Amino acid sequence: MSNIEYDNPVEQIFHDDLYGYLRSLDLVDERIPEAPDLDELWFKIGQSYMTDGIREYNTGYPSVALGWMMFIGMAVAKYWDVEWEVYGKVPDLYVYLRDRIDFDHMDDYILDKVLCLDADSRKKINDAVAESASRTYNMMSHMCLESGTAAAMRAFTAALHQMYVMGVAVELKALGYHMTKL
Repeated sequence: MSNIEYDNPVEQIFHDDLYGYLRSLDLVDERIPEAPDLDELWFKIGQSYMTDGIREYNTGYPSVALGWMMFIGMAVAKYWDVEWEVYGKVPDLYVYLRDRIDFDHMDDYILDKVLCLDADSRKKINDAVAESASRTYNMMSHMCLESGTAAAMRAFTAALHQMYVMGVAVELKALGYHMTKL
């Protein structure tokens, strides 16, 4: 079990499932990293992403809407590690990432230009993100949420938040940051 508990039971469900899946692949540590600088960015990133995310979700690409947020979490963690004094001053890191190429190809940009992964690592991460997004969408589908309701929006936001959190955790582990209990 991970070290985080959420007030929103739906978010806890997403967290626990993603954590268990990514832990089984050894992509996250037993303890999810505490990164206040990156946690503080969630509200701005989530808010900026919402228009694009909802559009993708509603036009038949829910896994893209969810998965791209995990890639964003990874990119933000990488920026934090390499040049936070520069990237920490960017007013909106989501818009910055999206505008490097476009929304549809943001995954490729992050994998190739931000994370700089070789072919094997790229496939491994791409597969893990795709499965994470698919699992999360499947859980959302089984929650019987009525489209356009406040409950549906809360669930979508909670899902995006967990995709971001897990993206950060995956990249921080890849970069060699390991959280251990003191």
